[in-house]
Formats: sequence, C-alpha cells, structure tokens
Amino acid sequence: MQTAANVLVGLVAAFHVYVMVLEMFLWERKPGRELSGFDADMARATAPLAANQGLYNGFLAAGLIWGLIAADPTGYRVQIFFLICVVVAGVYGGATANRRILFVQALPGAVTLAAVLAAG
Repeated sequence: MQTAANVLVGLVAAFHVYVMVLEMFLWERKPGRELSGFDADMARATAPLAANQGLYNGFLAAGLIWGLIAADPTGYRVQIFFLICVVVAGVYGGATANRRILFVQALPGAVTLAAVLAAG
C-alpha cells in the first residue's frame, strides 16, 4: 500500500510540475493558450497572472517531492499537508474559475490523500 501511495504522490507532484511549466513558460504559446482558451492578446495580457499561478503549482510540487524524500514521520506529515493544500486549491479553483479543476486537481489530490492516510 505504501508503494501505491508513493506512486500517487509522485503523479500528483508531476502534474503540478507540468501545470507550472504551462503557466510560467508556455502560457503565450500553443499549449498554454489551449489550456486557457485565450487568444494571443489575452494570453499576453494575463501572462504575469499565469506565471504567479504557476509558481504556486511549483510550490505544491516541491512540497510533495519533499514529502517523498524526507524520512518519516516528517515525510508522511508533509505529504498530508501538501495534499490537503492541493485539494483545497482544487476545490477553490473549481468553484471560482473552472469546474474542470475539481476533476483534474481536487479529485486526484483527495484520492492520493486517502491512499497516504491508509498506508500510514
């Protein structure tokens, strides 16, 4: 069970690294514009906001990676904390920005949190 939980934490961390790259570096290019649905002008105008969001996604990924490499009980506690952050951010984003965020961020975060708690 511990291995499955670690794999899920790694996948959630990888997702947040991917979103960080899209928001910080590719926002004005095709992948970022496809994610946002913005035209070139709107992507250019919102790029600083997207980069800020990307930075926060990077922090979530860094915390989850820290949780994977830190010795227990610290690693376990860090994983729980950052997975709760992922779920809260996903619920908030789903409620305020785009309902899709519930399914691509909050749900995987909640499933992963349940797996970590069950393995702990």
